[in-house]
Amino acid sequence: MYIRSTRFEMGLAEDALRIGLAMPKGTATTNKDSFGQRLIALRRERDMTQVQLAKAANITQRAISYYETDGGFPPGPAVAQLAQALKVSADELLGIQAKPREASRFERVASDPEKQRLWKRFQRITLLPERDQRAVIRLINSLTGTAGAEAHD
Repeated sequence: MYIRSTRFEMGLAEDALRIGLAMPKGTATTNKDSFGQRLIALRRERDMTQVQLAKAANITQRAISYYETDGGFPPGPAVAQLAQALKVSADELLGIQAKPREASRFERVASDPEKQRLWKRFQRITLLPERDQRAVIRLINSLTGTAGAEAHD
């Protein structure tokens, strides 16, 4: 954040304070494009005019023009409204690349052919009569050392 004192030239002897946000060097944005350039590109990809985007985001066309000409960054709520109107994430709009997420246990199982084969066999147990299902569960519990586990499931 910066504060700069300026003097109005129209005969006013008062000092005015101008307060704004400055993006520090090395911010999280990794996209080379500026916010304004990304906003223009996303808007044009969706064949929207500034007026249409402003209406969809519930902000003024003047504000859209201001952001697109790199006049400044919109406040948080406006970023959310613009992202929603453009059907993108706020991270994408701001040029932040998301970290790759770790695969879930299910995804790891689903990607392993051997585990998929075992899972399919296990699912076939549901086709057995109930008495046989309980026998298979008892066998699994005895082999894995989880006796009494079926009482909790």
